[in-house]
Amino acid sequence: MSPMRVGVVGGGLGGIAAALAASDGGAEVVLFERRSVLGGLTSSVRRNGLSFDNGQHVFLRCCSAYRGFIDRIGASDQVFLQARLDVPVLSPDGSRASIKRTALPAPFHLSGSLARYRHLSVGERVRLGRPALALGRLDPDDPSLDSISFGDWLARKGQSERAIERLWNLIALPTINVSAREASLGLATKVFRVGLLDRSDAGDIGWSKVPLAELHGAMTARALASSGVDTVLGIPVGAIARSGAGTFTIRAGERSEVVDAVIVATPLRVSAALGAFESEADLERLGTSPIVNVHLVLDRKVTDLPFAACVDSPVQFVFDRTVSSGASSGQCLAVSLSAADDYIARGSSELVDIFLEAVRELFPAARQAQLTDALVTRERAATFRGGVGSRALRPQTATQVPGMFLAGAWCDTGWPATMEGAVRAGQQAAAQALALGSGTSGKNPRQLEGADA
Repeated sequence: MSPMRVGVVGGGLGGIAAALAASDGGAEVVLFERRSVLGGLTSSVRRNGLSFDNGQHVFLRCCSAYRGFIDRIGASDQVFLQARLDVPVLSPDGSRASIKRTALPAPFHLSGSLARYRHLSVGERVRLGRPALALGRLDPDDPSLDSISFGDWLARKGQSERAIERLWNLIALPTINVSAREASLGLATKVFRVGLLDRSDAGDIGWSKVPLAELHGAMTARALASSGVDTVLGIPVGAIARSGAGTFTIRAGERSEVVDAVIVATPLRVSAALGAFESEADLERLGTSPIVNVHLVLDRKVTDLPFAACVDSPVQFVFDRTVSSGASSGQCLAVSLSAADDYIARGSSELVDIFLEAVRELFPAARQAQLTDALVTRERAATFRGGVGSRALRPQTATQVPGMFLAGAWCDTGWPATMEGAVRAGQQAAAQALALGSGTSGKNPRQLEGADA
């Protein structure tokens, strides 16, 4: 019997993970990506000899699927993972605290740093225990939690607006890409339980030591090639047609491929046309949330911190990306802004001015530094909007079309829109496709025109 043939449309993390998993399962795989490089929403741009990632994408020790993916592409030596969680939290007034763990078992591993968290009053610190313990008792798969605002729930647990802004949002914003007030309690429970409360080492933070164009682009391309995946770059998919025999024909330019199953790992609107949502109204209700990054190249080093979170500042997080950018002198700082609705439409020069001044307030040494270059990167639809009611709108990886599957961080994996969620969706879609075997059959031929994947 000839091996099953699987087509993957889209070369982001979900599509790459799906292609590798399907190939590992014995299928012949062809992957189409409309751009000339792999990586999707995790990419890099070159400017004046330096490399800038389009966002500061981090992972946690608990992200087992993504970490396995990194091992699978042979890149474990290209990422850094903290030996023990430690997040410096800075304020423009010069005060500093840390969120870091000790050797105590969960959930007590964070109690020491939270007891000393000077950005909150003593009373506010004492009241942190109640919601932390309550979160540990919630089930993130409980559908009723999706109808409750995380911020409202925190307020009912005695959390002040200042506590929500100065602590809870430090974790909610970069993981759910909406503020605690808007976030689904179900998603927040997943983030806090899996990332911080269930295991003491789960929240240790990792990131790429090399540009994402190398990690998720060149290195994944090599892994796909060595696995026998036929990767087709730079050609948009124009149509996906399903025959009465249950096979699919993928047409991209002059190329046409017949496959037994197809995994669509494209942006939300393209996948919605395939039946991922019951209606366009569902897609609009799920919505998207933007991410903006402001990259500042300075003529001197202004901080020894590899990264920091910030309070009472327009800066949410700032990362030292000097080495990965390729800079041989000075310092390259990346200011990362999640849920960036207030900034996405502003001009680049305005954003550079705002965040250069904010960085100078956070790091006194930056007041004497000169800006030698700057770049603003934007992802207008970086993630789905993880607000109240979002889980009911997220599609499953299996569609209503037999043999057609979806992969993307917006699929209902239970995880927020993260690299972990994207990889999990891709692997799940591949497993479902492989389960069909070579005898895929079905009814109602469907065709997607203008997929531009």
